[in-house]
Amino acid sequence: MQPGFVQNFIHHLEVGTGARYLRLTLLAVVVLTIGVLYDIRSASDFAAPEAMDSAQVARNLAEGKGYSTDCIRPFGIYLLQKHNGENASDSDPARLKSAHPDLANAPVYPTLIAGLMKILPFRYAADTKSSFWSDGTYFQRYQPEFIIMLFNQILLLVAAGLTFFLANELFDVSIAWLSALLVLCCEELWQFSTSGLSTILLLNIFLALTFCLLRIEKSVRGEQPKNLFLFAASAGALVGIGALTRYSFGWTIFPVVAFLMLFGGQKKSIHAAIAFGAFLVFLMPWVVRNEIVSGTAFGTAGYAILENSPLFPKFQLERSLHPDFGQIFLLKPYLLKLLAGVREIFSSGLPKLGGSWASILFLAGLLLGFRRDETRRIRYFLLMCLGVFIFVQAMGRTALADETPEINSENLLVLFAPLAFVYGVGFFFTLLDAMTLPVQQLRYGVIGIFGALCCLPMFFSLLQKSSPLHYPPYYPPEIQTVCGWMKPDELIMSDVPWAVAWYGNHQCTWLTLNSDDEFSAINHNLKAVKGIYFTTVTLDGKFLSEMARNSPESWDRFVLNVGTSNKFPPGFYLQTMKILSTGLFITDTQRWSDAN
Repeated sequence: MQPGFVQNFIHHLEVGTGARYLRLTLLAVVVLTIGVLYDIRSASDFAAPEAMDSAQVARNLAEGKGYSTDCIRPFGIYLLQKHNGENASDSDPARLKSAHPDLANAPVYPTLIAGLMKILPFRYAADTKSSFWSDGTYFQRYQPEFIIMLFNQILLLVAAGLTFFLANELFDVSIAWLSALLVLCCEELWQFSTSGLSTILLLNIFLALTFCLLRIEKSVRGEQPKNLFLFAASAGALVGIGALTRYSFGWTIFPVVAFLMLFGGQKKSIHAAIAFGAFLVFLMPWVVRNEIVSGTAFGTAGYAILENSPLFPKFQLERSLHPDFGQIFLLKPYLLKLLAGVREIFSSGLPKLGGSWASILFLAGLLLGFRRDETRRIRYFLLMCLGVFIFVQAMGRTALADETPEINSENLLVLFAPLAFVYGVGFFFTLLDAMTLPVQQLRYGVIGIFGALCCLPMFFSLLQKSSPLHYPPYYPPEIQTVCGWMKPDELIMSDVPWAVAWYGNHQCTWLTLNSDDEFSAINHNLKAVKGIYFTTVTLDGKFLSEMARNSPESWDRFVLNVGTSNKFPPGFYLQTMKILSTGLFITDTQRWSDAN
């Protein structure tokens, strides 16, 4: 060993380039530890219907079935029949006897998951024996969902990195490190990463979009090389990709165009036109596909403004085979929906932004007079996006948001979380600079306390272990058992069609609005329904207000009569019943052995 080797090595770690690698290594260890602890103690299987829906579409893509779905909405059948029914020679206008085209999901996220399914070993059979996937007796975790969850957590790390670079450009490196740390320790973002939703991917797209606009702003002022056309096209392309990840994100193009018109330099009109053109280039091919398939630009998703409104409460529109559009041109239902949505956003959405009280500093920081031009101007973009997102989220809110109130695909405000932390931390450091501290080292203590308080929700979630299984109503092994009783081409109906399609890999249509004429319209005219799977979604309904008082044709009354007295409606050809641990299955004949 050479003389002084130890001293030189220590000096290299303390002040040389080794110090940087040591900090990065420690950071990687901390992040890995948080991820492992969260996945073991707090992560759960999919709860949001949209997550299962997009996952089963991805599997169909991976298996070469095209962009098709096994989760069939009666309203989707209506759109297809209306579009294809004009052709008298079409014997299957609803596309129930072939691959049923998906009209609900934007394509980017399912396509990415399909690529993941092609590369990695997805095991779709529920594992009830192996450790980790079960507790030795009962099923706990679904392996495909766990892989999708890990993929989204990698995207969360990318989001933290983008947050660091943006904060460093807008403020300084100290604010950048603390902002990235808050992203990595944000419990709400970790919940989204394990939800199976496209939110974390969309979050990265939004951060990349903000980075492009920041580059344009700096280029106009001469602080960056002038690649304005490239960055303007990139901004428009990112909005287009975001719209193909979640349709509602497409409205972001208006704040982008407005920002470019305000701060796009001498050729601002050209830059705005380039951005809008790039947006259309990415979006229009998919719109054309939807028009060819269903005669609508965005399929069933394009009717979100009607859903969960006074015209179509709860899931009434998606479950309707013959929707009544007679009053859709009245203004009052939309105003009522807008007022209710905006009220909910301002009462609970904005105050809980990012799941941390640092969002309060973000809202206050938006009013602060920042000295740097880029910091002020990006703030204007965020304010424009915030206004657009509040309106779009309120008008596009459906009953899916009631199923999973905070962790759902309709939550657009969560996209602001990283930038909320950036501006919130920037405001905190402004307050900190105004503080008179007796010892300069106390500054680091104050910063540590601030960071620790913001990370408390994540800390508490790691302390309390929760069950990974989201039951009721989803229990994958039994859903797969039910689907195993059916032939591959037979149609099932259920109150959780997304779960039957995902876990059971079987074609399943949503329960129609009633058990009489709408059920018969599918069963007799389109394709025979060979089994109906009821879960706690229907069986746990309120007895007096939902079951006993509903019309005799409602499914609530149906299960009440069948479950209590084994009494089926006259002429109803499904007469064989099986009581399951998770619900009730009705079919045309006994498909199971007595041992089951």
